[in-house]
Amino acid sequence: MIYNSIIETIGNTPMVRLNKVTKGIAGTVLAKVEYFNPGNSTKDRMALKMIEDAEKAGILKPGGTIIEGTSGNTGMGLALTAVAKGYKCIFTMADKQSQEKINILRAVGAEVIVCPTNVEPDDPRSYYSVARKLNKDIPNSIYPNQYDNPSNSKAHYETTGPEIWTQTGGKITHYVATVGTGGSMCGTAKYLKEQKPNLITVGIDTYGSVFKKYKETGIFDKNEIYPYLTEGFGEDILPKNVDFDIIDLFIKVTDKDGAIAARRLSREEGLFVGWSSGSALHGALEYAKENLKKDDVMVILLPDHGTRYLNKVYNDMWMKDHGFLEERTYGTAREIISRRNVKESLYTVSKNSTIGETIRIMNKEGVDQLPVVEGNEFVGSVTTSTLIEKIINDPTLKDKTVGEIMDKPMQVVALDSTLDVLSSLLNKNNKALLVRDDQKKAHIITQHDILKAMTM
Repeated sequence: MIYNSIIETIGNTPMVRLNKVTKGIAGTVLAKVEYFNPGNSTKDRMALKMIEDAEKAGILKPGGTIIEGTSGNTGMGLALTAVAKGYKCIFTMADKQSQEKINILRAVGAEVIVCPTNVEPDDPRSYYSVARKLNKDIPNSIYPNQYDNPSNSKAHYETTGPEIWTQTGGKITHYVATVGTGGSMCGTAKYLKEQKPNLITVGIDTYGSVFKKYKETGIFDKNEIYPYLTEGFGEDILPKNVDFDIIDLFIKVTDKDGAIAARRLSREEGLFVGWSSGSALHGALEYAKENLKKDDVMVILLPDHGTRYLNKVYNDMWMKDHGFLEERTYGTAREIISRRNVKESLYTVSKNSTIGETIRIMNKEGVDQLPVVEGNEFVGSVTTSTLIEKIINDPTLKDKTVGEIMDKPMQVVALDSTLDVLSSLLNKNNKALLVRDDQKKAHIITQHDILKAMTM
């Protein structure tokens, strides 16, 4: 099938059964994987709907400018729609949002204005206020206002809800989603509850947000509001798209629990998701452990993609700095070599071998680096990158010996060195490591080996 533009590919995202993270839970737990949308998030749906409805109403005219406050994903959806339809985009974002989100929006031609997080919503510096002022000042511009725009919920009522109903064959009993603007939760839930009134909806909130307390008490408590790190859901306002009558209950999830759960989905289910997806999973599992029955079918909406969080959730140092990195038993060099095929050999090259001979060995065996030996001793190393660099500068090197151009020997590490230690030793100066097993046989460890071990 050929599409006329990228926006025609929005929607019809897959439903995936969760298998490993749901161990010990009764019932079936399914994930609605929204990063299959072209902008890698569920926000593509409502972005397109808001623009199309604005066009129909005559509010948005050719050559116009779309101005919106966004945590990033709505901006991406609006930007893709703008590219397809010929509009300009200006987005305001809170400074807690990941740099990846800012860079992605700029990559598709949007202007991004970063605003402070820790200010009141009506403060002139907030990203809400800045967006409204820009809309007032710029001719032929619109401020879709995803928080209060009914097209937000309508998009999910018309697409996400029916998709889930069809994909589950009407067997869905529980629907779980994070709540920010309220569109993906309430629009979807409205449709599903019309089909099955006893369906249970679970909204995921974060600490520092007002939703849970407001649902339970009817009180908008400003004392509940404080800065949090999680992106994309939770609010310090009550958006009109949040229909508290449709949401049966809220579960709060900490920044840490959401981040760890996102990493679990990536490593255990192969779903490379964003932070809010991890929060949705954690909250859903907390509820499911106590409430899900054998014949129940729970659907969790996973809003976006992990590429938005490479420098945060998927950065071990950032996770450690924030006290988020889960305790885990690291694998070791011993485990890496024990999992290898017993027939695998360590390929080496003599110090006196010619560079031409060395290249032939590397090509034949499919290796990128070789230890250089002299007798029983490791005296150096050679890598494809070194060879390419040297030969480009001097094509006559092929007949010279490896000893003339070799790098320093590979670092020898202890057999019980853990993966984090091994990873820290591999850099541009150390392309590979050597380790001797209990029989003193040498083995090589590369970055590929470590990556493979981390994902097993």
